[in-house]
Amino acid sequence: MDRFEEMRVFVRIAERQSFTRASDDLQIPRATVTNLMKRMEQRLGARLLERTTRTVRLTHDGEAYYRRCVRLIADMEEAEGSFSNLAPKGLLRVNLQGTLARHFVVPALPAFLARFPEIELTIGEDDRLVDLVREGVDCVLRAGNLQDSSMVGRRVAQLPQVTVASPAYLAAYGEPADPSALSTHRAVNYVSSATGKAVPLEFNVAGREVAMVLPSAVSVTGTELYTGSALSGLGIVQVPQYRVAAELAAGRLKIILADFPPPPMPVSVLYPQNRQLSSRVRVFAQWLGDIFATAAT
Repeated sequence: MDRFEEMRVFVRIAERQSFTRASDDLQIPRATVTNLMKRMEQRLGARLLERTTRTVRLTHDGEAYYRRCVRLIADMEEAEGSFSNLAPKGLLRVNLQGTLARHFVVPALPAFLARFPEIELTIGEDDRLVDLVREGVDCVLRAGNLQDSSMVGRRVAQLPQVTVASPAYLAAYGEPADPSALSTHRAVNYVSSATGKAVPLEFNVAGREVAMVLPSAVSVTGTELYTGSALSGLGIVQVPQYRVAAELAAGRLKIILADFPPPPMPVSVLYPQNRQLSSRVRVFAQWLGDIFATAAT
């Protein structure tokens, strides 16, 4: 195994904090991974990894070597792609916000895989924050404003949002004429995984943004629960309009305060700040931008 491939193995061990998970990801025997790391440390004359019964961590020398390896691998992949015109290939691990995945991404995946047949996708679904390096994820697709300063990315969409409630809720509480009338109303509060606090409802009032946190009998941490709670008459919610289009058409939810719309929901592809993009991540991020641009037209 050449030194470039050794670096790939070392980087995967460091990121997954496990010899076993790295060997599974790279589809090579665990014994090969172990022997490779022994030879690498002997050749370099430095200990790169601290091994315990439960985890594997980088030493101080390992941290420095890891950063260099990440840069070298990205540079090599980019150079190979530039001069040989080879299509991106290999394993690409992504994590997608569930409703975005089901509505926009998954229906378009056959076209992506037909265009890049040598990319092997592993897809996870989450609303929570993901530790990309520790969990071995290359990039994530998330809705909302970027909270983690260690992440950078590309904004791929601004989704129109609406304020909605169920007919049963409106029959019980009345329909507010403007945001100032919300003092007697309830919301279904969505708790941010980044802050642990309820995300306020936001309204455009005379050109300025007004944020309000209403009383709530129910707080949730998932998008399906959020919409489901509104359908059950538990309170007012604000959601991207695409997510409740069927419920609006069927009359199970109603748009309220249409003259005071919430700001659009940003959607971004995110990846670690200290990692150069591989060609696989680059083409996937570009493709996500394209499908959201197409959906908006």
